[in-house]
Formats: sequence, structure tokens, C-alpha cells
Amino acid sequence: MEDDSIRPKWLTWAKEIQFIAQAGIEYCPDPFDRERFERLRELAAEMLSTMTDLPLEKVRDLFCNETGFQTPKLDSRAAIIRDGKILLVRERDGLWAMPGGWVDVDQTIASNLVKEVHEEAGLEVKTGRLVALHEYSRRNCRRPFPYNIIKAFVLCEPVGEPHLAANPETNDVQWFAPATLPPLHTGKQTFGQIAMCFAAYADAHWVPELD
Repeated sequence: MEDDSIRPKWLTWAKEIQFIAQAGIEYCPDPFDRERFERLRELAAEMLSTMTDLPLEKVRDLFCNETGFQTPKLDSRAAIIRDGKILLVRERDGLWAMPGGWVDVDQTIASNLVKEVHEEAGLEVKTGRLVALHEYSRRNCRRPFPYNIIKAFVLCEPVGEPHLAANPETNDVQWFAPATLPPLHTGKQTFGQIAMCFAAYADAHWVPELD
């Protein structure tokens, strides 16, 4: 796990300012105070843009486009293991990942995984045990990200064989043993998280890891 002290202080401050500003915009009845909260959110976006060289408009789209009480975003990943191998899909950038993605607003974690595995790998699955709920910035990537992400890893049972169809996200699907893993998209999952999924699969009494 990444030490929290490694994360840049300015990113923590920018996220907290954005969180306070968004809550103020949503709940403050005074229009003058709402203007001040809007300015706070703009300052948080400017801080992130300056420190990352991202265009301010892109930061606004990512950072300032929500309303209501701000909560982490949810990403789901399917751990599909059979005969000592895990199923991975190759994305358009050439890197490999466990099937999954953002949990859609009208989906549960389980239904989203079933949908994503079918779309990305052409495989029907049944969802099983929860392996972990990991916080993205502690486990997967140290690059600045404008909001927090919770990653849900779930064991899934394959039904049949994968039949990859043309889709905009993936172009190959294969089974890999732990010793022969391909280059991974570590923002989606790390080598350590795949090892964790194998350990959970082998342990009927696995206790989910919670960040």
C-alpha cells in the first residue's frame, strides 16, 4: 500500500477545497456565499491545472461538473480464475487488464460486472465473493487525480468460453498464469492485486481487504 505521506500535499488540499466548495454550493441558502463557494471551486481547479499542466477547461470538466454531496467514484473489476489462470483483456493501448469499469448509475456492482465482462471479453459470468475495496490513489497510481476512486474486486465464475466481439475498448482476451502475466495497465489493477485475487480464490475463508 502507498504511504499517504507520498501523495502531494497540494493535491490533498485541492480535493478538500473542491469538496467544501461543492457542498457549500449545494446546501448554502445565501446567494453571496454560494458565489464565494463557486470561487473556491474555481481556485481548486486552477491549482490542479497549474500543478499538472492539464488545460483548465479539462480540469473543470473533470473536477467541477458535479452537484450535491461529493462522494468517491466506484470502479469494478472481475477476477475470473480457472485452472490456475486469470482472464485478462487487452485494451487499445496494448496493456492488459481485468474486465471491468466504472459502475453505471443504474447498475449494482454485480450487474455492472456481468455487463462489462460480456462487453469486453464476450463471456458470461456469475458474480461471487468480494475480494477487496481498494482506494485508487493508495494502491494503483501516484499521478494526480481530481477525485477519489474506490475499486471493487470480485471473484466471478465463468460460464462457457470467451468469444470476443468487436468493441471500442478491447481487442484480445486470454488466460494467464501468475508467472506469465503480460504488461498490465496498473491503473486498472496491479500485479499485487492480481496476486491478491488468486489468494482469495484459493481461500474459502478470505476476508475482504478494506482501505
